[in-house]
Amino acid sequence: MVWAIGDIQGCYESFQKLLRAIDFDASRDRLRLAGDLVNRGPQSLEVLRFVYAHRHAIDVVLGNHDIGLLAAWWNIKPSNPSIDPVLRAPDADTLLEWLRRRPFLHTDFSLGYVTAHAGISPEFDLGTAREYARRIEAKLQSPHAAEWLARMFAHGSPRFDRKAKPEDIDRYIISAFTRMRYCYNDHRLDFKQKGAPTPELAAKGMKPWFACENRKEIELKIVFGHWSTLGLYRDANVVCLDTGCVWGRELTAMRLDDGSETIVQVRCDGAQTPS
Repeated sequence: MVWAIGDIQGCYESFQKLLRAIDFDASRDRLRLAGDLVNRGPQSLEVLRFVYAHRHAIDVVLGNHDIGLLAAWWNIKPSNPSIDPVLRAPDADTLLEWLRRRPFLHTDFSLGYVTAHAGISPEFDLGTAREYARRIEAKLQSPHAAEWLARMFAHGSPRFDRKAKPEDIDRYIISAFTRMRYCYNDHRLDFKQKGAPTPELAAKGMKPWFACENRKEIELKIVFGHWSTLGLYRDANVVCLDTGCVWGRELTAMRLDDGSETIVQVRCDGAQTPS
């Protein structure tokens, strides 16, 4: 069996409960994790250790909170109490060297799905998305990754421009894969609005990125997370699996290999209160 799972964010006990609910067996099954393994929840270290120990059976794409953990490891950004145990762990270097080598995009042509934490920019077709994912993966895996990542936190443009400076293009790519939720009809992305779609936002010209006019066609169904206020969402083209586990809601899995798209959820004990 192949299952996709939404944002775990350090909720290890809920993750284990969900794996029991789907009868996961690492010798037989495969997981696709939609990013944000860590942060906010109480057991980020345990999540990372489990995924690393079963890496032969688990595919991971990087989310914004995973990038934030790497930034804290490299002293680019401050740590916080939920990721401090990771940074202090004796196996921190092993876990984080592995983490920084995870992709931003996972493509499965045989099953018909592509996974990215926040989704795929409306400016990208699948070939372009794969090319640009490889571009920033190479930067994050290079000997100069810390210096490059530090520059990625500078303010960037919400509009894609192939003629922009290389680092501005990199900022757009990494932001699109890990942080976007809304877009405007001219394909500008919004990285600030976190709420669910409303008529008021629509009146401002803001639509979910997957509903943006003239979005480039992606021939595979896109599996993404990142958007807990949207919650479980499915249409013919996309699936959102971030159902707000860390906020005391659910952790969600969807079966990918048999055409059923069966949903399995477990209730989580909230570690945080939404602000």
